[in-house]
Amino acid sequence: MACVLHNSPSIFPKMEPNKLNLTNLERQSGSEIQTNEFDYSKRAQWLRAAVLGANDGLVSTASLMMGIGAVKQDIKAMILTGFAGLVAGACSMAIGEFVSVYSQLDIEVAQMKREKLQRRNLEGQELESKDDEKLPNPLQAAAASALAFSLGAMVPLLAASFIRDYKVRLVVVVAAVTLALAMFGWLGAILGKASPIKSAIRVLVGGWLAMAITFGLTKLIGVSGL
Repeated sequence: MACVLHNSPSIFPKMEPNKLNLTNLERQSGSEIQTNEFDYSKRAQWLRAAVLGANDGLVSTASLMMGIGAVKQDIKAMILTGFAGLVAGACSMAIGEFVSVYSQLDIEVAQMKREKLQRRNLEGQELESKDDEKLPNPLQAAAASALAFSLGAMVPLLAASFIRDYKVRLVVVVAAVTLALAMFGWLGAILGKASPIKSAIRVLVGGWLAMAITFGLTKLIGVSGL
């Protein structure tokens, strides 16, 4: 009887080593793809807040300074206008980001509570604990937006702070803002795996239009005496 069992074919199918290795590789590659997709999606949220905050701070503060520079040549007026724009813009960005992310947090918490009612086993509890780690942080998002806006707004302020000549000051502000816009657009595209040239051109054109429109309209109103 023992001999018969020894010579009979096995009732359990055997998997060839090559197929087994291929299956393991496919599982590993699948998990890596999921991890990369999660990393990029999570990175995109922070990129959006950081790039938008820095770009808004740069463009809005530079446009304000160019607008006041269209009617007043005083350096003190230009610096005070830029500083006021920095403080107001940073507060606005922080409050807006806080409200937006807090609303998202409320929605996700409500969704988790609904899912908790449907999951009563151990696996559901583990999934819930993992979801807690993915919840957005409103205070962190608000601080990041305010910091990014302030860093962007510091560029035109520093560029204009030490130049007394009116025309040279305007040229230096435009040049510094142009360089910073190109850098922000390139950096955002590189980190987000997008086209650096298209992104830089898009950001540059938007910044130039904002400064030109603000300068032109303010000059027109100043000349007309309205």
